[in-house]
Amino acid sequence: MVDPDLTQGFLRHIRACNRHDLSGFRPFSIAGVTVGQVRIGFMERLLALGLPFIPDAGGVSLHPGLTDAPSRTRAVAAALDRLVADGTIPKLRREMYTVCDGWGRPALMELDRAAIPFFGVTAYGLHVNGFVRKPDGIHLWVGKRAMDRGVAPGQYDNLVAGGQPAGLSLSDNLVKEAWEEAGLPADMALRAVPVGAITYLMEQDKGLKPDVLFLYDLELPPDFVPRNTDGEVERFELWPVARVAQSVRDSDDWKFNVNLTVIDFLIRHGWLTPDHPEYLELCRGLRR
Repeated sequence: MVDPDLTQGFLRHIRACNRHDLSGFRPFSIAGVTVGQVRIGFMERLLALGLPFIPDAGGVSLHPGLTDAPSRTRAVAAALDRLVADGTIPKLRREMYTVCDGWGRPALMELDRAAIPFFGVTAYGLHVNGFVRKPDGIHLWVGKRAMDRGVAPGQYDNLVAGGQPAGLSLSDNLVKEAWEEAGLPADMALRAVPVGAITYLMEQDKGLKPDVLFLYDLELPPDFVPRNTDGEVERFELWPVARVAQSVRDSDDWKFNVNLTVIDFLIRHGWLTPDHPEYLELCRGLRR
């Protein structure tokens, strides 16, 4: 059994990923369905642009004349170009995410990844815990993010992680991200076992992040060494699970949401047990 002290610093990471004040936000709706939350100042900027944005019940909506996903996507994309030009939002990523009213539901539109937090719509992603069983226990592959990354430069990450773009299945995205981030061939990547999902609602300077992360465990052979192919990870290290747990507990060296994926792994693999006083709060906190 792990030392009870290992729970002392874990809960702060869950709280950090769920820190928000919704009083400064207003609903963003499409076809009568609330799909996001926008800051009041950003809502006012959208309404000042005019079409396709219209006021709606204290919030902002898309014009009802836009009756399908492609027309909404085109109209909002044109508006985003204007918002980039005037400095309201940063340069677009040219990677589209699906906007819908629930996982598996039909797309209401697609939205550039860079704009997702400004509109406060739910973004989906996947994270893979790559691990090796050794005589002395489980070891986890840990990625050290490159220093030129726009998010969490130099911090620790999972073996594989990525957002879920429009037009790809989770399995296809898993194969794509596994190759780009860790050099995993498709047959090896598809051995990853889906083990659930975590959710959080985090307020950032750009807006809200109501994220859903689908989690996978991938047991790897002892002789496999991951290699990054897209420049996101500087290097990989294989750590005993006790070292991983201690690092998450005692430091802020990990990408903010990766702390949560590690905590979930520790619970599922018995490193954090019901004997610990914060166990239930940790379990509940991973799924807001």
